[in-house]
Amino acid sequence: MMARAWKYGDDINTDVLYPGRYLQLLEPEEMAAHALEDLDADFAGTMRPGDIVVGGRNFGCGSSREQAASALRYAGVGAVVAASFSQLYYRNAINLGLPIVVSPEVVALIEHGDELEVDPAAGVVRNLTRDIVTEVPPLPDYVMQILAAGGLIPFLQDKLKERT
Repeated sequence: MMARAWKYGDDINTDVLYPGRYLQLLEPEEMAAHALEDLDADFAGTMRPGDIVVGGRNFGCGSSREQAASALRYAGVGAVVAASFSQLYYRNAINLGLPIVVSPEVVALIEHGDELEVDPAAGVVRNLTRDIVTEVPPLPDYVMQILAAGGLIPFLQDKLKERT
């Protein structure tokens, strides 16, 4: 599935991904409506399900709150591709079922609005706009299982059902 790239710079912190003033919101639709609001006011209203957020270095730095990854997932983001991630954000994204790809090389080959295909299991990012195919480190099988289940909690719930 083709997806548009929403490219941002380095050090996109958790307060920019999901502003702290909305922490009291619990409904996924409400959270999604405020994703990236302080950085890109048009994002939540114009992104399409499956679109790809692309960031530079240290994506998701700042606090450890998981709402920064939740808001993107609830908005329908198909994956986040970045040159590097804060370790807390990286793990939160996986735990919440949001695919992530780490590659400084591929980020340099993407511009805002490019049409992309991202396959984190195969380790491939296709920039259809620029006709570029780039190999990236694939996500391990166990991470893909967590993502396929919709996150760590559903994954563990499925495992527990298998045991009973």
